[in-house]
Amino acid sequence: MTFSEQLPAEELTSLESALHEALNPLAAALRAHTTGQPEEHMWRGEPVDIALSVLAAWKVVDQEVKRLTAVAAGTAGSYGASYEQLGAVWGITRQGARKKWPDAVSRPTPGTTTLALFGGHAELSPSADTWTWTATAADGTRNDRAAASTKEEAAALAGAFLKDHAR
Repeated sequence: MTFSEQLPAEELTSLESALHEALNPLAAALRAHTTGQPEEHMWRGEPVDIALSVLAAWKVVDQEVKRLTAVAAGTAGSYGASYEQLGAVWGITRQGARKKWPDAVSRPTPGTTTLALFGGHAELSPSADTWTWTATAADGTRNDRAAASTKEEAAALAGAFLKDHAR
């Protein structure tokens, strides 16, 4: 059962009303742009043209929702969510989530160690004769690549970084 199926009918009705209220200015702006008419003339004209303007506005909203959904999935994945968890929230299978958001969950390379400390996470990876680490702290600060001579040193540096950037 998806989240929206769990919402009471009156909350879904309120959500639908809010979406329509938010959509109307976009539909009016798109119609004004395509027809050259002022936005206040949105509801004047052939019903099919008005309905198509509304449909065009929903397409813009749909594209933005898809983009924001991918960002949210990637954010959840960066904090350690699995494809199974993403799929459960979206009401699809693990495989469906992997197909929908292929880059949302990072796959650690062999030998990689993941640390979760102070509300953030870090990955330690062997690299030639050194270890590298990347981290995302609880406050959103990222360290994209730092080197250390040993795995223990990389863990200590990553841990200190996560502690310094805890909320």
